[in-house]
Amino acid sequence: MSEVVLPRVSVRALRRPAVPPIRSSLFVHLVLIAVGGLVAYPFYYMLTTGLKDFFESITSPPTIFPTQGLHPENYIEAWSKAPWARYFGNTVLIALLNTAGELFTAVLAAYAFALMNFKGKAVLFTVLLATYMMPAEATLIPNFVIMTRLFRPNDLDHIAQGYLVQVLPFLATAFSIFLLRQQFLSVPKELRDAAVIDGAGHLRFLWSVVLPISIPALVTVAIISFYGSWNAFQWPLIMTSRPDIQPIQVGLNAFRDTARSQYHLLMAACSFVVAPIVLLYLVGQRYLVQGVARTGIRG
Repeated sequence: MSEVVLPRVSVRALRRPAVPPIRSSLFVHLVLIAVGGLVAYPFYYMLTTGLKDFFESITSPPTIFPTQGLHPENYIEAWSKAPWARYFGNTVLIALLNTAGELFTAVLAAYAFALMNFKGKAVLFTVLLATYMMPAEATLIPNFVIMTRLFRPNDLDHIAQGYLVQVLPFLATAFSIFLLRQQFLSVPKELRDAAVIDGAGHLRFLWSVVLPISIPALVTVAIISFYGSWNAFQWPLIMTSRPDIQPIQVGLNAFRDTARSQYHLLMAACSFVVAPIVLLYLVGQRYLVQGVARTGIRG
């Protein structure tokens, strides 16, 4: 009879643990899932607590899922305890004005820094980047002094001024200008030469050529600007004192003082405050990734 030859197995292979190597795709996905779970848990806790009754919402440690049944009426009760419709309307109006104004100023400034030549261009751009490195607290007092000398936001006859003081200081940001400048630098020089031959000026070239091929970057700036306006809290809290001109974050802070230990109502209010901005991110996620990827290629 012929001998059966078995494959030779090394001792090192037998002792190797059944753990995926660090560089394997399985290990990377496991780490991403774990990090994603940590990031998503506060949102899960917020949603589930908003569906609990009062006694279950204050138990410690908190339950993973409502055990006393679901209580969607918490959202109706939380909505009825504050003028949320007014807060949402104020926030949407302020965010849209801020986003439109920031896009307008960022597009013009970025085009000038990217595709135009003028004296002091490098110095001005350096100063612009330096302002981006300054903390927001450093400009809080100067902005407050300027706005209080220009407007009276709490005057009963000047409601519009209450909106303007929340918009004007944020119509131009160094980050938006820098992001769009990086995108405009990637526009081929041949397109500009062809536009000059056809007799197109800077505005026509910007409107007809540059902006259509920069939509992902524009959407990125719009999402970031809208997100910042939606989450604005410190500046509106300082400059406003009336609910009819206050945004959603200030309203949520006021509702916290009203709800106090009623965490089920507070979490329900947080849920419908966060929901629109999460939906906006999910809708514009593809453009956000494309905009950051394209503008990060070139320096």
